[in-house]
Amino acid sequence: MNGTAPKIRIRGLEKRFGGKEVLRGLDLDVPAGRSLVVIGGSGTGKSVLLKCILGILPADGGSIQVDGEEVVGANDATLNRIRLKFGMLFQGSALFDSLPVWENVAFGLLARRLANRRTAKEIAIRTLARVGLGPDVADLWPAELSGGMQKRVGLARAIATEPEILFFDEPTTGLDPITADVINELIRRSVRKLGATALSITHDMASVRKIADRVAMLYDGRIIWEGPVGAIDRSGNPYVDQFIHGRADGPIRVLQLAELDEAPGTAAG
Repeated sequence: MNGTAPKIRIRGLEKRFGGKEVLRGLDLDVPAGRSLVVIGGSGTGKSVLLKCILGILPADGGSIQVDGEEVVGANDATLNRIRLKFGMLFQGSALFDSLPVWENVAFGLLARRLANRRTAKEIAIRTLARVGLGPDVADLWPAELSGGMQKRVGLARAIATEPEILFFDEPTTGLDPITADVINELIRRSVRKLGATALSITHDMASVRKIADRVAMLYDGRIIWEGPVGAIDRSGNPYVDQFIHGRADGPIRVLQLAELDEAPGTAAG
């Protein structure tokens, strides 16, 4: 990376739930104008990291700075101002069932009073076109959409306010491989068109290879490897190597078949 200050700078981030430490002194830089993807297995703290950056979960220690402004311990007014820079595509799209598609897309514009309803709908229709959806979709209800279309609407909502920073939470979960590739391509194009900084979390390596400029691996509450996406296959890190190839054997501890065979009450094959 060059000497430019990162868009998001995280140092010594800690988060625990009761006696369980989820984030244990995590350090991470998200370069401005780049797409960084954090990988890691289920339960490693990827979503917790995202929620701490968004200010949804309070960190127990450390620092999170967005454009040099501290998130940890910030008051509501400061958090709300920082969040104006954000756009978010949630794992389950998280569309509002009680609102038509165009109002879902224009939600941020209307909530922040950036446009009246007529202008907001026009912007929503233009934004839907950017994710490959026609104006006929604008007046549909979320329940009338397929999973892939809901993801596109969720992406349209994320980019409608033209944010500086985009967050993607497991963007391809629940999608078939072809639809997932379409969503990945739309994410890649949207980030580049906006010139935005992007931070994604996923365990889908096809998504990683499509949308990432840089990759960081989260394990045991810390970032254990970070580098360009093109270097991931020669990282030299056994944890990264095991994860990206989906191997059961390796330093990442998972339930082994031998343990299942030895468990009480388990019949031998």
